[in-house]
Amino acid sequence: MRVLITGSAGFIGTHLTQKFLDKGHSVIGLDDFFTGKKENMKFFIDHANFTFVEGDVRRAMVFDVDLIINLASPASPQAYQLDPVRTIETNFIGTLNLLKICQATGARILQASTSEIYGDPLESPQRESYWGNVNPIGLRSCYDEGKRAAESLCFDFWRQYGVDARVVRIFNTYGPYMAVNDGRVVSNFINQAIRDKPLRVFGTGMHTRSFCYVSDLVSGIYDISTLTDSVETPINLGNCQEILIKDLAELVIKLSKSKSLIINTPLPQDDPKQRKPDLSLAKKLINWSPKVQLVSGLQQTIEYFKNIK
Repeated sequence: MRVLITGSAGFIGTHLTQKFLDKGHSVIGLDDFFTGKKENMKFFIDHANFTFVEGDVRRAMVFDVDLIINLASPASPQAYQLDPVRTIETNFIGTLNLLKICQATGARILQASTSEIYGDPLESPQRESYWGNVNPIGLRSCYDEGKRAAESLCFDFWRQYGVDARVVRIFNTYGPYMAVNDGRVVSNFINQAIRDKPLRVFGTGMHTRSFCYVSDLVSGIYDISTLTDSVETPINLGNCQEILIKDLAELVIKLSKSKSLIINTPLPQDDPKQRKPDLSLAKKLINWSPKVQLVSGLQQTIEYFKNIK
């Protein structure tokens, strides 16, 4: 297949591009380097089946491809709150532009959505049928509501124009190629720990997350995007092994053999108290479940950050 991957120089985009190339596909990578980095593409930039285009999905484009995977959006609160108007434009206008390409050419699209569309959830685990509990005007709304609007566009284009639009809701993911300063909890803790600096835990640390190693996520995205049958519902992808944030901090300190202490800081506005996906649908549709255990994934991620510090 000819595949366009937007956000190809980002954390997940880097891994996904390599996955499609390894499977023998031709890939066009698109990135504007708002959060992605050129050096992330060093292992495939010269690959015979890879072409890179520097560009912004907010601008109309023309591509002749069979599949589009849209990862174009800053994903960490620190990054998407840096320019919230740009964030919501990228998620709405960018997705609209890509859907118009699919409408014109017959290409399939897989939209990378997020567990943030569930907001601060009132049910756990979160099922795809749950509508969420989102603050529409808060500091996080540029991302949360941007992704919700992008999902709406995808399903409207499917119903109105017959576009094969698929949506995956990505839960917390970690692994190599995360940015050192991206502000997400795993990268924050690891970079603080390997420097013996205090680990800053929001609140009491009694809120939870469920962390998926990037290779598991990429496998799920690949399988859903290449599935022959149409997919008429969003699909959760993540790991259902829930952990308290304070326990994650202690585990990172232990695995990195750090001398760091843990300090508590105020919770940010609208920070979700719980994240745990229901993965029944992914299991049913593509027989997918995460394989990499948290300890193993953290060890590999710690080694990555040690080598780039």
